[in-house]
Amino acid sequence: MIESARRRVLTTLNSRYLYGKVPLLHSLVLVIEMVIISRLIAKFNSYYADKPSERSKSDLPAAILTISLVLTITITNAVLGGIADTVAQTLTAIRLRQNLPLPRNAISDGIEMPDYDEKGAYHAQFLSPRHHAPPPFDFERLTRFMSYGFIMSPVQFHWFKFLTKTFPITKQSATIPVLQRMAFDQFIFAPMGLACFFTFMTVTEGGGRRAVARKFQDVYLPALKANFMLWPAVQFLNFRVVPLPYQIPLVSTIGIAWTAYLSLTNSSDEPLVPNVRTENVNENLA
Repeated sequence: MIESARRRVLTTLNSRYLYGKVPLLHSLVLVIEMVIISRLIAKFNSYYADKPSERSKSDLPAAILTISLVLTITITNAVLGGIADTVAQTLTAIRLRQNLPLPRNAISDGIEMPDYDEKGAYHAQFLSPRHHAPPPFDFERLTRFMSYGFIMSPVQFHWFKFLTKTFPITKQSATIPVLQRMAFDQFIFAPMGLACFFTFMTVTEGGGRRAVARKFQDVYLPALKANFMLWPAVQFLNFRVVPLPYQIPLVSTIGIAWTAYLSLTNSSDEPLVPNVRTENVNENLA
């Protein structure tokens, strides 16, 4: 009964648009994520709001403060990954919307209602591949992206720490260590990170070794080329100008667009209109 009610609510939200273009459910999810990220950013900034002398007098040991900082960064990265995937799903829905005929009952107040006038019209949208409902918001896909961001954030944190210690920037030498950091990051971490991303996504989607091999064959090299067009310049400025505590947040912020690109790339071999399972259609017709 609860599952049936949940499906009805999601179906209703998925059947509505804002101003005839943006799916309502996608927008609600994005707003919730933005509220969460604003709170996390405030929490993150609080770690650096005090002067070092004041932080040294804190009742909390330095190790606990470090753990709290890493945990905050980790959760922030997870939510940012969710925002990126939500943006990608929204762009896909808008693109699909532009290719579909407008419903007869679009109203002028900005929210579009599904057609219930004709008998069976509501159920027909589940049977026709050209219905005007947006693609249902994929919460499982959102969970996968947030999980990947959560898992990879500590790895990224320690990687940046390693680069900082291995190639220290001094007043006498700044440009060379920055170039060394950028080279290590782009030629070691970036290829491995993309490999981990596509493997993680494919496996959590239920794919096996063949699916992983096909994913690498289809999208890995184009994604790696796109990485080399964007991230060397970003990382050069990041390592050269941005203080260490803010390097990961900067990368994560720019990474919203990058992760949205990866999300679209990862799902590029999937149909725009998802297949509707027979049992769901039968349940809706019942």
